[in-house]
Amino acid sequence: MRAIDSVTEVPFSSPAANSTLEEGWGYAPRLYGWLLDCHGVWHNVALIVSSALFVTYLASHSRKSYARLSHGRSYIMMAYYGFVWFVSILNLAWCCLQTWECTPGKEMAWNILSLFTTSGMLFLEISLMAFLLQGNHASGLEALTRTFIVSGLIVGFDILLKAIYLFGFSIPLFIEDNEDIHRVKWGLWVVHKLLLTGVYGFILFIYHSRWRERLPARPAYHNYVVIMFCLNAIALFACALTGHGAGFGFWMYDFTVICYHAFYLPLLYVTFLADFFQEEDLNLENVYYSEMKDAGFFDADWESY
Repeated sequence: MRAIDSVTEVPFSSPAANSTLEEGWGYAPRLYGWLLDCHGVWHNVALIVSSALFVTYLASHSRKSYARLSHGRSYIMMAYYGFVWFVSILNLAWCCLQTWECTPGKEMAWNILSLFTTSGMLFLEISLMAFLLQGNHASGLEALTRTFIVSGLIVGFDILLKAIYLFGFSIPLFIEDNEDIHRVKWGLWVVHKLLLTGVYGFILFIYHSRWRERLPARPAYHNYVVIMFCLNAIALFACALTGHGAGFGFWMYDFTVICYHAFYLPLLYVTFLADFFQEEDLNLENVYYSEMKDAGFFDADWESY
């Protein structure tokens, strides 16, 4: 009996087993906190899933897209497509690292990541906006080439201004806190959204005026302008409400941020790049048909008639 009692008194756990269990149990709370902390599970999942799906889509079509761009030999389109890739990766990182916003010691890293991510998306937005404003006075590639310089200057000024706010005045532009409202911060966002809403509204006005012939006639461009005008108008209203302490405005602004980071890049791709690749497909088919015709593949068909 003493032997049995002595055996039952021996502990069945060891330090190594305990450390393994603690590491296993510790991993689950970290993953749980990564999804739930700061903004909540639905906010984080919506951003992560949408951005990851778009990057996956780009990756699955990268070989065909590269072949079409190489055949077209358009260096400006190659640069634009490469920049879309770069911004998509930045946006995916921004969506996956949402917990940095609420983690002590990560505020600086979050502000820098947010600054470059939003600036990259703003560059794409302004370049397409400038392309639309140039209308039909030049071909697409010529217009896009000129807009690169204009967009770079505007975004460079925007980065400088936001960097002064962030690092000069220590205003947390990219940290959302409903309890600590910075009126200067929301005033800047009001001006930012007001300018974007005004430009989109001006383009939309031209589309419905007698000068609409000056703009590209593709319906996709008109739909893009309508969507971006509505989104920026809602964001403008939300920033104004939040600046005056309204909690509903803060919720509305957060909703526009989710929509922008989740759907803007796919919208831009469908509006602009997808048409370009479809045109390249048609050009490739015409080239292949001409080569086959020159090689005599269709001579028998003509002789049968």
